[in-house]
Amino acid sequence: MKRAYNFNAGPSAMPEEVLKEAQAEFLNYKDTGMGIIEMSHRSNEYDTMHQETKVLLRELMDIPDNYEILFIQGGGSTQFMMAAANFLHKKAAYINTGVWAKKAMAEAKFFGEAYEAASSADRNHSYIPQEFDIQPGTDYVHLTANNTIYGTEYPEFPKFDIPVICDMSSDILSRRVNVADFDLIYAGAQKNLGPAGVVIAIIKKEFLETARTELPTMLKYSTFAEKDSLYNTPPVFAIYMVNKTLHWIKNRGGVDAVAANNIAKANVIYDVIDNSNGFYKGHAEKEYRSLMNITFNLATPEMEKDFITKGKEAGFIGINGHRSVGGCRASTYNAVPMEACAALADFMKQYQKEHE
Repeated sequence: MKRAYNFNAGPSAMPEEVLKEAQAEFLNYKDTGMGIIEMSHRSNEYDTMHQETKVLLRELMDIPDNYEILFIQGGGSTQFMMAAANFLHKKAAYINTGVWAKKAMAEAKFFGEAYEAASSADRNHSYIPQEFDIQPGTDYVHLTANNTIYGTEYPEFPKFDIPVICDMSSDILSRRVNVADFDLIYAGAQKNLGPAGVVIAIIKKEFLETARTELPTMLKYSTFAEKDSLYNTPPVFAIYMVNKTLHWIKNRGGVDAVAANNIAKANVIYDVIDNSNGFYKGHAEKEYRSLMNITFNLATPEMEKDFITKGKEAGFIGINGHRSVGGCRASTYNAVPMEACAALADFMKQYQKEHE
């Protein structure tokens, strides 16, 4: 079977060897006579895998001991609400770098004042703001690490003297970050860590102690921390796939090796854009370009539609831009191989040659 060149923005490509390992174990995990998808989350086999997944995350991300690692359902969109429900006591600052940042701020307004401390809307979110207006009495500042729709990413994270919450859904484990600079990191798994269905939350214990307590049980981070993410049935299979993916990252040399590969992959495509004499126009300003989502336009929407159609015929899946902005996008997450990026670059060169 020929595998597609998968550039989907999420759910997205997964490592082929991880899929094959899961396939081999699907009917019989660890000689139990059943797949892990059928297994009790209270079983010894599941618990061993659950604990190992946290150990791998802590090792690969250098997560300090004073941080909890939680597995939560509901996707990043539920985290928009949950983070504010727990930690917005008076007011919170949001850095508006695009659609998902705006959605996070909108959810926060159910729980208190959420204000825009900076925005890149003036240039259609083609850059990352570097100056921030943080008001006195602000409970936390919220960042979106990578903006999948617009193709921008923080080259370095700003420092603040108040707690920092960061949505890392689309670039977690794609590069090294200093976890100690953040009080809460959350990330949906469906970009770099596994299938949709589980969110990884990494939360500083001292920050957790400041959370509101008068909340429904399943909206409290403390519920997940106190019960080791087993208060209710966790997304067993999604966590299992995260476990497999973390082993894959470790076996490839860890986060630094994966990051170097991600830079090389992205450069293969960005070089085509930069050397196209304007045939392809990158959306993001160069210093804020994402390594995960490469966004670009052609001369007209009609040409973009043709490019996407011809690309699909050639085996390139998911190269259309987000429905809200149009254009084209190639998502080059950890599991997308260099072979796919090189093939797309060759296709882009040939398409330009045929249509100039």
